[in-house]
Amino acid sequence: MGMFSEALQIRKGVTAVIGGGGKTGLLYRLAGELPGSVILCTTTHIFPPPHLPVVQRTEAVQGVICVGTPCETGKLTAPRQPISELAALADYVLVEADGSKHLPLKAHLPHEPVIPPEAEQVICVVGASGLNRPVALAAHRPERFALLAGSELADPPAVARVLEREALHHRVFINQADSPERIAAALALAKLLRCPVVVASLQKGEILCSY
Repeated sequence: MGMFSEALQIRKGVTAVIGGGGKTGLLYRLAGELPGSVILCTTTHIFPPPHLPVVQRTEAVQGVICVGTPCETGKLTAPRQPISELAALADYVLVEADGSKHLPLKAHLPHEPVIPPEAEQVICVVGASGLNRPVALAAHRPERFALLAGSELADPPAVARVLEREALHHRVFINQADSPERIAAALALAKLLRCPVVVASLQKGEILCSY
């Protein structure tokens, strides 16, 4: 099955995850794989992880914890402690730095994503379930996505254009490659990108390939 943390070359320090189609699931998977101490947090909003201790502040970290500030929606928002301070307390800090309204694809407005300056790697998640579907149905910020893509269809060339024109990431993680059609579309997208890419299915726990 392989280790997702190895395929994505997660290093000690701060890693930010953006995009759509499985950010939270990827963060949970990485947090469970990485050795040493891990802090999971957000710069936007996340639901409290049901399987992890959740604290508002920390002075010491053993294992994996989530640090965040509760808000009225029941979600957590950014920690009160600066990311730089958290990075000094744990081997790894994993940051969900984007929201996508549970859609597999995402384009960004000027104020998005909220990537902390301490992030040494930014991983953009792309959900293969959105490939070859109408942008209006598959993407958060569909008007922006269609503008960048030059297309109303989120086929692999259009998605590649959005990713390259935004240039927000160091690496792309194509998730949801869990059927023959999705695998074919994911591989077609991967071959168009000029950055490191991992094609996988978090649901199945499978890494298909990396480029």
